Amino acid sequence: MGGVAVDPRRAIPSVDTIAATVAELDPLLSTPVVIGEARKEIARVRAAIGSEAELPTEGQIAEAVATKVRLMLRNSPRQAVNATGIIIHTNLGRAPLSDEAIEAVSAASKGYSDLELDVETGTRGSRRAHIEETLQELTGAEAALVVNNNAAAVFLCLAGMAEGREVVVSRGEAVEIGGSFRIPEILSKSGATLVDVGTTNRTRVTDYANAAGPNTALFLKVHRSNFKIVGFAEEVGLRELCEAGRNKGVPVMNDLGSGTLIETASFGLEPEPTVQQSVADGVALTTFSGDKLLGGPQAGIIVGQREFVETVSKHPLARALRPDKMCLAALRANLLHYLRGEAVEKIPVWRMIAASSQVIEERARRWGEAVPKRLSWQIKPTESAVGGGSLPGETLPSWGLRLVPERESADSLALALRSADPPIVARIEDGAVLLDPRTVLERDEIGVVSALKSL
Repeated sequence: MGGVAVDPRRAIPSVDTIAATVAELDPLLSTPVVIGEARKEIARVRAAIGSEAELPTEGQIAEAVATKVRLMLRNSPRQAVNATGIIIHTNLGRAPLSDEAIEAVSAASKGYSDLELDVETGTRGSRRAHIEETLQELTGAEAALVVNNNAAAVFLCLAGMAEGREVVVSRGEAVEIGGSFRIPEILSKSGATLVDVGTTNRTRVTDYANAAGPNTALFLKVHRSNFKIVGFAEEVGLRELCEAGRNKGVPVMNDLGSGTLIETASFGLEPEPTVQQSVADGVALTTFSGDKLLGGPQAGIIVGQREFVETVSKHPLARALRPDKMCLAALRANLLHYLRGEAVEKIPVWRMIAASSQVIEERARRWGEAVPKRLSWQIKPTESAVGGGSLPGETLPSWGLRLVPERESADSLALALRSADPPIVARIEDGAVLLDPRTVLERDEIGVVSALKSL
């Protein structure tokens, strides 16, 4: 007679057994989280019974649980090293903060703060007070308001100024900015009605003027910050549009997207419209980002004529979109670099843009000397991109450390760098791994050298 088949599920360790084994592997993992993860892993093992996969051992199950718990308990998001050469890298958190901005965030967040307190009078204050005067001084605007990102700034302005009314936009500027943020859809959600004028490649000031009527709330201009239209193209300048708006009694709103306070042409880049010029041209409301070319934290900044900024600030959405104390502390510290005339020296984004090719080449060569002999390397001229929806197609000449794997693939070599602590993110180019020192902060260089040595 044949024996009775033994149910393989009986060999699976219990939850308590796995939890005890995990605690032996790492006493720091003796937390209630382990029990839940052990249940999930055992359920996964049970579900796999019947497939060709071998039943894992108790140690293997415990190690899988320990790995998941470690990932769950570590800080996140965590620091990463950007060696891609893309200065404003959206996936890597956009602009890194200056040392002074980091210190300001720490000071504002480690205890209570005067976020909404007027210290002199002891009465309730406004969080706008921490930023508005600085932005007035830097941009020439009458008033300013900060929200949590530029998409929110655009939405709030449209909702506050044009709900139930019409907004005139050039067809060439009814764009998708990124992350499915489409101007026509944002207009619709804000309660405004889109009136598009001109054509994709050519719009004239008369197109705006002819579209203006009694229900027109705004002329909206959108800077194409992440693509270009070239060739047979024409668009209306801000000053000309503002003059048409005054003649028709229609205020102009200008979404700069990235927004800069510094002339980009002096760094060998295409001229990017500045916030100051937008204000000087007579724009009623200008919106831009805090974490792109401004080089600060994620924020949406609205500057302009006081009557319109105040109208927007009174909309119920303004409270829902307002920034917290850490954002305001970082943003103010960042803006103070501009006031002191030290932005290019202090703000990482501008320091990277201004970095000389010679210094970058020297850093790349120094890194190469740390590469193990089993890997071949070379210093290669390359291009760095500004990125982050700023200056589309514009690059800066740079130098990179090119690592050529002999046995493994470029993908596995890049993975090894990302597995370092902190992870080092490079780019793969022509079957090799390329690290561009332009975007690596000086304080992270020791970690890069250490990771290269251990490859």
